[in-house]
Amino acid sequence: MRDQKGASSTRLWVATRKGAFLFESDSARKSWQQKGPYYLGHIAHHVLQDPRDPRIVLIAARTGHLGPTMFRSTNGGRTFKEVSRPPAFATRDDGSGRTVSHTFWLMPAHRNEPGVWYAGTSPQGLFRSDDAGDSWSEASTIHDDPDYRRWFGTAQDGTPNGPMLHSILIDPRDPKHLYIGMSGGGVHESWDRGRTFKPLLDGLEVVGGFDPSDPSFHDPHCIQMCPTNPDRLYQQNHCGIYRMDRSEGRWHRIGKKMPKRVGDIGFPIVLSPHNDQTAWVFPMDGSDVWPRVSPNGQPAVYCTVDGGRRWIRQDAGLPTGQAWWTVKRQAMSADTHAKVGIYFGTTSGELWGSRDGGAKWSLIARHLPEIYAVEAFVQ
Repeated sequence: MRDQKGASSTRLWVATRKGAFLFESDSARKSWQQKGPYYLGHIAHHVLQDPRDPRIVLIAARTGHLGPTMFRSTNGGRTFKEVSRPPAFATRDDGSGRTVSHTFWLMPAHRNEPGVWYAGTSPQGLFRSDDAGDSWSEASTIHDDPDYRRWFGTAQDGTPNGPMLHSILIDPRDPKHLYIGMSGGGVHESWDRGRTFKPLLDGLEVVGGFDPSDPSFHDPHCIQMCPTNPDRLYQQNHCGIYRMDRSEGRWHRIGKKMPKRVGDIGFPIVLSPHNDQTAWVFPMDGSDVWPRVSPNGQPAVYCTVDGGRRWIRQDAGLPTGQAWWTVKRQAMSADTHAKVGIYFGTTSGELWGSRDGGAKWSLIARHLPEIYAVEAFVQ
């Protein structure tokens, strides 16, 4: 949508504990209009609009009694309809089959594969749709691979919200080249559209006392690929912030440059659409029992503009104290404007935005349900 001067507006798709919401800005990103909620009785885990075909919007959802499903719009979000066949594991004759709890992560495939989407589920599964999200099939042999089944662990081994496959990354130069993250299970790379994978763990730390060579003990929280340099990856991990240049093949813990009183534990990481040096993270209290709130109740975004050599605190406009919330791994996003807008949603239902790369923050909405995901879309 463009205004009378032809300037573009920004959309924020927000997935929450109680349905999905849409916020649309004016061209200056100063004022926002709310639409929704959509499917208020559902837990919305992720909402994404297809940049290749903006008519397509998918909502990954679940209800407590009816189980997981997905909703699809073919008119840019004006209306939605339940998909024909949401992701589900096939029945195994030997009884080893698993059941999808919910779809956790949505990702459109390569720009040269229109209509193809990938989805990551809880428990860990990779699914593919060839009809713009209307029907889904299992996409990977790792579902039945004995090593991967061991690395997946059980529901008791996973995160408090269940084990999950997330951070599905597509190399813009090669549609067969994918990365995934699994919590737990580590980081993995595929060269055949996800049919097979190999671990990519060199340099990553694990919780003390466990074997770092065993993928079971690795917990990547969010992995991102630089839009301007697909050979550079950044990762917010259970054990710090990392960067990898793929030709080197080793993760480096760049979070060690964060202030020690804050640490480098958190869930989301967001990258600049314009260079491979700039990234934003939202640290949380990572002390012994993981309170999962902002350190000292004083939330702040931290930004690096030199690939992680230095980190800058960005808290202008944010609460200065008594803000006991955090930001989940999908709940922080960047737009693609020349002056990058950064947005995040909190576990207490606040939606925050910055029009200047995090220098100043303003509140877009409050009193929403707990926010699970925020995705920016410039139209």
